[in-house]
Amino acid sequence: MYLRHSLPLSVVAVVALLTACGGSDAAKNVLPKTVDDRFAVKIGDRTVQMQIAALPRELQKGLMFRKTMGEDEGMLFVFTAPQPQGFWMRNTTLPLDIGYFDKTGELKEIYPLYPLDERTVNARSRQIQFCLEMNQGWYARSGVKPGTKLDLKAVAAALTARGLKPEAAGLH
Repeated sequence: MYLRHSLPLSVVAVVALLTACGGSDAAKNVLPKTVDDRFAVKIGDRTVQMQIAALPRELQKGLMFRKTMGEDEGMLFVFTAPQPQGFWMRNTTLPLDIGYFDKTGELKEIYPLYPLDERTVNARSRQIQFCLEMNQGWYARSGVKPGTKLDLKAVAAALTARGLKPEAAGLH
């Protein structure tokens, strides 16, 4: 009689244990973040909520068709290697500034970008790996100048959260 009553209890316990394990596996299988998500990344002592554009389609679209952007929000473009960079404003109606950063995360140059202007604004340096678009005037208002460093550890963590490999951009 003891075995008959304990068997159903054992089955219930095993089912409960398997269900609990299944729930923890589901928690591990959270979908990666996308270009629409924002990540807190510091530039010097300022924290910016950045969207991370790293895939070819994201790099191409950027902030096109965007109507508004918060004061401390921006889009960081992450490239796989340092290279010459130039940006234009096709289909972009927000007035922006672009900061060009080298592979160490040091801000090298800042330029204004004007709504719908299709003239390319090139960096003078040919060794740019990260580009950050912010609302026009943000760099000046925030005291962020050439020489300021981008927190590349936070960028690497954001890429990982996106399901991307930071190593592809030389980050560890």
